[in-house]
Amino acid sequence: MTRMTGAQALIKALEMEKVDTIFGLPGGCILPAYDPLLESSIRHVLVRHEQGAGHMAEGYAHVTGRPGVAMVTSGPAATNLVTPLMDAYMDSIPMVGITGQVGTNAIGTDAFQECDTVGITRSCTKHNELVMSAEDVPMAVRQAFHIATTGRPGPTLIDLPKDVLQNEMTWYWPSDDEVIASLPGYRPNTKGHPRMIKEAAKLIMQAERPLLYVGGGMLKARAAEVLRELVELTGIHVVTTLMARGVFPDSHPLNLGMPGMHGNAYTTTAMQQSDLLIALGARFDDRITGRVDSFAPDAKIIHVDIDPAEQGKVRKPDVPIVGDCRLVTEEIVKAIRHLRDGGAVQPELGPWKSRISGWREQFPTTYEQSEPGKALKPQYCLEQLRDAAPEGTILTSGVGQHQMWSSLHWQFEEPYTWVNSGGLGTMGFSIPAAIGAKMGRPDRTVWAVDGDGCFQMTAQELVTATVERIPIKVALLNNSYLGMVRQWQEMFYDERYSEVYLSTDCPDYVKWAESMGCVGIRVESPEEVGPAIEKANSINDRTVVVEFRTDSDEKVFPMVPAGMSNDDLLVHPSQCAIRDRLA
Repeated sequence: MTRMTGAQALIKALEMEKVDTIFGLPGGCILPAYDPLLESSIRHVLVRHEQGAGHMAEGYAHVTGRPGVAMVTSGPAATNLVTPLMDAYMDSIPMVGITGQVGTNAIGTDAFQECDTVGITRSCTKHNELVMSAEDVPMAVRQAFHIATTGRPGPTLIDLPKDVLQNEMTWYWPSDDEVIASLPGYRPNTKGHPRMIKEAAKLIMQAERPLLYVGGGMLKARAAEVLRELVELTGIHVVTTLMARGVFPDSHPLNLGMPGMHGNAYTTTAMQQSDLLIALGARFDDRITGRVDSFAPDAKIIHVDIDPAEQGKVRKPDVPIVGDCRLVTEEIVKAIRHLRDGGAVQPELGPWKSRISGWREQFPTTYEQSEPGKALKPQYCLEQLRDAAPEGTILTSGVGQHQMWSSLHWQFEEPYTWVNSGGLGTMGFSIPAAIGAKMGRPDRTVWAVDGDGCFQMTAQELVTATVERIPIKVALLNNSYLGMVRQWQEMFYDERYSEVYLSTDCPDYVKWAESMGCVGIRVESPEEVGPAIEKANSINDRTVVVEFRTDSDEKVFPMVPAGMSNDDLLVHPSQCAIRDRLA
């Protein structure tokens, strides 16, 4: 029997879970765990802020499918991890947080750097635990990884008092059966109900205006291949939410892209006019539905989701199916084939496809090109970046206008190449997430698209990228404003711009980048865009920050105003006359 400390057991357990990377920052209560880390096979990435550790763990998980691990100390370090935990919870990202805690005899005494980490994180984790004995460490780690990666993925947290890490225990490794037995209330249902699957197949075979409404759950389920099989079997168009971009190739003629508040006009219109929505791993988010009582009013709903809490939460489905999206979609494909073998005939979808093609021609996603001597159009910069990006490039984004433009103007051809903060909308997500993504896929080029507001929140992690030799590329769309807030103030607050202007020249982003060991490039005219991107793509041993000075007046269109119906969608001003004629 092998005796070891709780800290040694923690690191060994992480190795047993095949963890190869930890993002973290040491401190007093977690220090015992950092000592055995020196002899482990795990690489530790030293961050500059604990929030960065959490977002790096998310980025790593996004692109690998494996849980990202963030390890920090107690008190303020643990509270700094709350935002990434909530972000991962909203976007169903497998992540394991490890936090230090004051000694067991000091818990509840308001000791230095003590906080109720379990209480604070209860609402933003799938599972959390305060481990009170060194003997419990291996089981706590196994439970955390099992829960994070099964059912609907999400974050878990282990809170470890300092003396638990220091005390000795006898090493053991719980079996799969022991882990499952230790969690009697946790039994995710992965297989959909056979009767509901048959009902879904019948509705699909009857619909005249069907759409596949695909959410991020299909990526989590590794279901891209079976989705393509379903599409090619039925000929049904696909809409992909912000979280699902890349699950189905943008180049496919049946891909309509992103719907919703800032989605393509033709995509949102098609959803509104459909008679059947086949929702796969999507949660009917308010940014998709607009006003719920007017969302797709004539559509029947098939809703496939592994989380039973999502069924009927926003829109009551006609056919609810609780189960793993990949497994259920496979069974739906089989059921459709069985119906066809029995003589069932799907309605001719030609008229519906023609209507969609008409909307697509009338309302393409567009913008006005830059005029000579005027500020750059951010969409143009993104399109140039897209066209010059090496094959398989991973794109991360912050939150705001640049996030929407990235989704609208990038070409996503394969899964797990788009990393963003969808549900929580966390500014500052992009740069640390890009570092995590690069750690997870070092063979890929990783571009982080950011706005100047987001950039200033977590740019200190560029130091992490430099020191740890994790070269990423940053496209900074600098319009000197909190762009999305400015857009709303202009459109809905009579151009009363309140606390939204950042600065035109402060900070100097090129000098900032250079001070952090990065290459800094400033771009101010259209003819400079291509050469700057080419230079950035040619540098692979250092992080590069390209600052594009962009037009602060530019807005994201289309747009559904908050609280309005999708039928009230606002198109680009150049398309208003067409919209009025059609109305």
